[in-house]
Amino acid sequence: MTDNMDPDGKKAARIDAGRLLFAQECQFVAGAATLDMLPELPLNEVAFSGRSNVGKSSLINALTNRNTLARTSNTPGRTQQINFFDLGGRLYLVDLPGHGYAKASKEKISAWTDLVNTYLKGRAKLRRVCLLVDARHGLKVTDREVMDMLDVNAVNYQIILTKVDKTNQSDLKSVLKKIEQELAKRPAAHPEVFMTSSAKGIGIEALRAELASLAEE
Repeated sequence: MTDNMDPDGKKAARIDAGRLLFAQECQFVAGAATLDMLPELPLNEVAFSGRSNVGKSSLINALTNRNTLARTSNTPGRTQQINFFDLGGRLYLVDLPGHGYAKASKEKISAWTDLVNTYLKGRAKLRRVCLLVDARHGLKVTDREVMDMLDVNAVNYQIILTKVDKTNQSDLKSVLKKIEQELAKRPAAHPEVFMTSSAKGIGIEALRAELASLAEE
C-alpha cells in the first residue's frame, strides 16, 4: 500500500496523534525506591532523565496538561524514586531521580544511581530515554556519564533541551551545534534534539508527536 500523504499532511497527522494521546487520562501507577519494587508492566515506556533541577517534572506536567501530576520543586533531588504514570493505557511515562547534585546523603545518591542504572540497562519495554539538558548550560560531565552508559547498553536516547526561553538565540544555537556534533559520534543517540520550554509551551506539541510514535497501538 502506497503512502500518498504529503509531508505537511504527515506532520499534521503526527501532531494530531500526539495531541490525542496526551489528552488521555494520565495516572500514577507505581513508585519504586528499590530494585525489588520495580513493577512488571505491559506497555511501552518512555523515561525522563536529567540532572537535578533540569525540569523533568515540569516537562511531564506540560506534556500532560496537568499542573500536579509530577511534583515540581526548586530543591534539587526531590524526586527520590522512579515514578510510573499510565498515559491512556497506551504508554508509560517514567520520571527518574535526577543525576548529579542533590541535597541527600552519599549513600542515598549511590542507591538512586544504582536503581536508575539497573532500570535503564535492563528494561525490556523501554523504548526511549528523554535526556533533559538545561539549554543555558549544555552537556555536563554527569550527562555524558549517563550517555556513555546508554551507548554501551544500546539504549536509545534523545536530548531534550529545557528552559530555552531563558537563553538568547545566539547562545542557544551554539549549544545546539555542540550537542549535535557530539551526538553524531554516539551510537545509541537519536539525532534530533528537541528544544522546549515548559513555562512558555515551546516544543511541547512536537515532543508529544514524537512520543506518540512510541506508544502501543
